[in-house]
Amino acid sequence: MREVYFIKQNKEKWLGIEQVIQGKIKKNPDDLSSLYINLINDLSFAQTYYPKSNTTVYLNHLSSQIFQKIYKTKRVEENRLLYFFKTEVPLLVFEYRRFLMYAFLFFALFTSIGVLSAIYDKDFANIILGESYVNETIENIKKGNAVGVYQSGSTWGSTIGIIFNNIGVGARLYVYGIFGGVGTLFTLLSNSVMLGSFQYFFYDYGALKESARGIWLHGVFEIFSMVVEAMCGLILGASILFPKTLSRFHSFKNGFKDSFKIFLSTIPFTVCAGIIEGYVTRHALKMPLMLNLIIIFGSLFIIGFYYLVYPSMVSKKINNQINDTVL
Repeated sequence: MREVYFIKQNKEKWLGIEQVIQGKIKKNPDDLSSLYINLINDLSFAQTYYPKSNTTVYLNHLSSQIFQKIYKTKRVEENRLLYFFKTEVPLLVFEYRRFLMYAFLFFALFTSIGVLSAIYDKDFANIILGESYVNETIENIKKGNAVGVYQSGSTWGSTIGIIFNNIGVGARLYVYGIFGGVGTLFTLLSNSVMLGSFQYFFYDYGALKESARGIWLHGVFEIFSMVVEAMCGLILGASILFPKTLSRFHSFKNGFKDSFKIFLSTIPFTVCAGIIEGYVTRHALKMPLMLNLIIIFGSLFIIGFYYLVYPSMVSKKINNQINDTVL
């Protein structure tokens, strides 16, 4: 069958499924399952005869959307919050995984710009970090206390201020995506350049190792969350710029709903980063090096596994359930 005829033959059915996904048409769980099985058959046909076609990509996306809707309606025994973090967010991260890759690439590029700028302009750190902060940190380095800036203020007061500041940065990275993703990239640029110049500043004064023992105790959760929040902003921007088969409004609505859920998943990591920075980082140079490494690499394993590995595992599990259902 020619692809054009295949599309013409099933177009109305697929548009009807889009209406169900958008909530414009209500269906009971049994009807949803029937629609889903029918759609899977179309997807299998498309994968066989048009494997590299946009039709196959479209049907694959449509089937994943309706599958999530089915499992939301059938799931009554599972805790809603547990389901959100255990299944819903990982599935969304897997679906939009290319945006996470884009966010990491932009982060690496912008951080490199910060490093190179600090290398070729010795006053760059003063401009980006502030002269008073730079002078204070230089004095701390001379005293053998590279992370001395984290020891000021009370623990609980610092923690609360840090948490709200980090959530504010994350919110800007996300919300500014409404400007076609440009606002997100600009915010990521400013923060990444600051990070790059910040790290080179310590390297230039021979305190990179000591600073890393403290900064990355909380920095792993903080920076990784920042990249994921940038991912959410890019999803939001793409939903406006590239609506595909949907109206621009409905594309934005879907993009906002999905990206906001992913954004919410970063909040616990941001809070943990604030607690570590307020209570633990100030003791970084007094702690055994092994304990520093355990916290740093333990944090990296936890958040890296959740956003980079676990989504694929959940998707594979769901696909196995799909095959069992169809068979």
